[in-house]
Amino acid sequence: MFAEYLDKAMQHARYEVIEDGTVFATIPGFDGLWANAPTQEECIAELRDTLEGWVLLGIAHHSDLPTVDGMRLEVGKPV
Repeated sequence: MFAEYLDKAMQHARYEVIEDGTVFATIPGFDGLWANAPTQEECIAELRDTLEGWVLLGIAHHSDLPTVDGMRLEVGKPV
């Protein structure tokens, strides 16, 4: 389920070549999440690694995570 959530989120990634010739990427709805790399292939890999860490941090902090294509990762609140 975790990998499926990441896959769905990655399908919404936006990439652009910026002024210095590198590729910059974000995923709408995932505030503060971005990646930057020399090539699109490297940027995709960096974005996925960053996304995984972002989601795991959200889980650790019991944060509400974005819904992606109707899929949610539910995190129980500590008692």
